[in-house]
Formats: sequence, structure tokens, C-alpha cells
Amino acid sequence: MAEEEGHHPDICFGWGYAAISLQTRKIKGLHENDFIMAAKINQFTGS
Repeated sequence: MAEEEGHHPDICFGWGYAAISLQTRKIKGLHENDFIMAAKINQFTGS
């Protein structure tokens, strides 16, 4: 999904969890596209 969107989050895996961090590095903060990607991730994971 990240490749299709051209948006590459940081993903951290640990024992029993995965954390996904979204930000637009170019502006050093959050952009509307980060929120769109987060919504798509939530749909994909069922969260």
C-alpha cells in the first residue's frame, strides 16, 4: 500500500505489536496525505 501511495511510513515491530509513524519529512510535520494514509492503514488492519 505504501508503494502504491508513494508514501513510506516508519514501521517498528516489537513483541506483540507494530507501530506505524507517518510524517512528511519535506515539511517536517503532518500533511493531509499523512491522515489519508493513516485512514487507509486503519481500514486495512481493521482498527
